[in-house]
Amino acid sequence: MMTASRPPSVNSMGADGDPFSALLRPPASETDHERISRLQREADAKRISDSIDEEIKADRERLRKSRQDIRLLLLGQAESGKSTLQKQFQLLYNPSGLDDERMSWRTVVYFNIARPITRILEALEAFGDAEEDDDDLASDRPFGIADMRALSGMPVPSTSTDFTAEEKSLSPSQLSLEKQISSFRTRLAPLLAAESSLADRLSGGIDVSGSGRGSVFVRSGWQSKTRSFTFGRARERTSSGGRFSFAARNSTDDRKGNEVELQARKDDTSEDALVREVASILASCQRDIKELWEHPAVRKLRDRRRLKLEEWAEYFLNNIERVSAPGYLPTIEDILHARIQTMGVAEHVFDMSVHGRNTRWHLFDVGGARGQRHTWIPYFDDATAIIFLAPVSAFDQYLDEDPRTNRIDDSLQLFKQICSNALLKRAHLVLFLNKTDVLRAKINNGVKVNKYITSYGDRANEYDTVVAYFKAHFTQVHRRTNENNRVLFTHLTSAVNTKAMQSIITDVRDSIFRGYLKSAALV
Repeated sequence: MMTASRPPSVNSMGADGDPFSALLRPPASETDHERISRLQREADAKRISDSIDEEIKADRERLRKSRQDIRLLLLGQAESGKSTLQKQFQLLYNPSGLDDERMSWRTVVYFNIARPITRILEALEAFGDAEEDDDDLASDRPFGIADMRALSGMPVPSTSTDFTAEEKSLSPSQLSLEKQISSFRTRLAPLLAAESSLADRLSGGIDVSGSGRGSVFVRSGWQSKTRSFTFGRARERTSSGGRFSFAARNSTDDRKGNEVELQARKDDTSEDALVREVASILASCQRDIKELWEHPAVRKLRDRRRLKLEEWAEYFLNNIERVSAPGYLPTIEDILHARIQTMGVAEHVFDMSVHGRNTRWHLFDVGGARGQRHTWIPYFDDATAIIFLAPVSAFDQYLDEDPRTNRIDDSLQLFKQICSNALLKRAHLVLFLNKTDVLRAKINNGVKVNKYITSYGDRANEYDTVVAYFKAHFTQVHRRTNENNRVLFTHLTSAVNTKAMQSIITDVRDSIFRGYLKSAALV
């Protein structure tokens, strides 16, 4: 009978037979100094290994907890009210954070004044005191002076000499208005010159194609750019209340620098030189701005819809005396009306106690321009809920990116894409038909819906009828793409109405939380 010897196992091998032991064994000729150095290296290596293990453990715990967080996406086209809704969330759940940012919003408010002044002067030069009532000619894009005169039906001289000669052929009222416009431009020249500087300060000098009408796109952490210090490298995802997340930096000096910057940010006395300069310009130009805003020709252009200004522009121009006063500090109402366009996706974190349970909410405010919508997709797969904002007041407006597309039609198409997206099929869906206050004002001023929405037909041009019509269309889009019998929660909203919005936000929060508990199999 043949027998075979069993090879020794690793455990049965002695120290002399273990190749790893032989590899790690110190040389016989090791000196005391070499031994101390070796032991020190081994201790350092173990400390680093233990630190890595602790980080992995902490990351695993954070991941476990983050899966219990609620992720809320605010979606919709540009100027639909997403950022205003984010401010209302912040005002309700972290009011001190919004209050800390009040100084930073001065730059935005001043830009929201300078830009409309430019557009008013351009409209006056383009249409003058024309009597025709054809707002299809009205355009929000800036014109050259020759183009403006051509559009207003006035001859376009070929040389400067011809301009002088041509003045003689103008009627007294036309000549008087041209002189008044020229006078306004001269008196308001410092404010007009400051517009580009304010835009660069807000955007960091970034020029984004498709911004339209002189809008500026801002990234997360733009508030730090409006102060007189260099704040830090904020990530695209930031928490609210000014608590910014920084990219990892190992230097102790860098960490100390961040602490100094954070402390400086809390110092409300630090003002930016540019902001001080613009504040001084506004104070000196206040009467001129008010005179221009109340000029009969401007009122006529607005009445005949040759001049279309957004609601935020009208708000600040109506409050120009208060906003241009020395020592001005934006109110919460001012911050809610202030307008800048979001670039990319900004994350705001709120800790909420809902029915006795503490939950962390991640609210994502996204850029709504067509060129920004591709940045939404990475946030779809783990979204808990969506609030889609559709500005129903925009029935008479067209996209800056595509002047042929009505904004209501664009909202419907975008809502259809969101409803039918496979990654969002399980997300709680809420629809805000926003800017109802602006819609009511337009209808009361006699703007006809069927002039811009031909399918509206002969329906009554009344607020309730118009709202019901738009609501039915959005509901129909949801019904046609609703394969999972998902409930659509619809609210009529005015995002700048704090009292009404806080009640709606509370209701939406509760409905989202109930859906979250059901999906987590906790009820």
